[in-house]
Amino acid sequence: MIDLLTLDFMLRALLAAFVTGLAAPAVGTYLVQRRQALMGDGIGHVAVTGVAVGLLTHTSPVLAAVVVAVLAALLIEAMRDRGTSGDVALALLFYGGIAGGVLITGLAGQSAATLNRFLFGSITTVDSGDLGVVVGLAVVVIVVALGLSARLFAVAQDPDFARVAGLRVGAWNVLVSVLAAVTVTVAMRTVGLLLVSALMVVPVATAQQVTRTFRATLLGSMALGTVASVAGLVFSAYVDAAPGASIVVLALAGFCLAWPVGAALRRRQRMLSPFGSEEEMVLAVEEPHTVVPEDHGHEHGPDCGHRAVQHGDHVDYVHDGHRHAPHGGHYDEH
Repeated sequence: MIDLLTLDFMLRALLAAFVTGLAAPAVGTYLVQRRQALMGDGIGHVAVTGVAVGLLTHTSPVLAAVVVAVLAALLIEAMRDRGTSGDVALALLFYGGIAGGVLITGLAGQSAATLNRFLFGSITTVDSGDLGVVVGLAVVVIVVALGLSARLFAVAQDPDFARVAGLRVGAWNVLVSVLAAVTVTVAMRTVGLLLVSALMVVPVATAQQVTRTFRATLLGSMALGTVASVAGLVFSAYVDAAPGASIVVLALAGFCLAWPVGAALRRRQRMLSPFGSEEEMVLAVEEPHTVVPEDHGHEHGPDCGHRAVQHGDHVDYVHDGHRHAPHGGHYDEH
């Protein structure tokens, strides 16, 4: 079975999985930041029409999908700029993309089954020509996503601030949408158009469980996406399962493992700092305190072993997730 990994088609598949695992989460990080996690799904459905156009015109389905997906991304941004809800725009593309793809495939004399390798991925059938397109597009996506990360993050995080800072928010939003469209077509042969959004979003959600900064999330999600893609492909080869589904299930398994770790880290952070901001501290001071009798089982002081936190003109002691403040003959708990 080890020899399977040395076959030419498997080496091409591994390279395609590697670059896809890097590119998809890189763009997905910005989509998640913009609360457009399902945008990959919308563009993926439209790319089905692009594949069908390639079959009809006897050209490369991958390149045709790139062109149609980019046009769809530009259309989404134009509709959003003119007041159309982003959800509505995506819904229109969902339905129109699949319907148009099936219709044009029929006109091309092909059955709907022909689309299956694009809908669900067929990475082991990637030929040298497809591999060149996939790697080339993936490199462009990765370079742009990393090289322009500061500007792309500013626009995704706070468009108003970015606009005041002199950034052309509309143009940067279009760039993110175009990157998403290109990424969809890159991942088309790896996980399939119907599952591509999972590879763009799930590694990002997993990284967010254990990271606290945008750059750490970006780099962490790319690493997780690569591991899921390559490991999922190898797993599918040995158990004779669908590569796309194996990659997505493995990515979801990673999230399931990271979620309790992230929950524990967040709980520990809350224990160390029950109030996350100055505003929350002010509100906590203004709210009524719960009076806790002195015989609550522990006497707080400099050597009590609990973390001391300066709070205005007195000191609070972190105890059982709350702050206890000595106050006369009792403690205030808040």
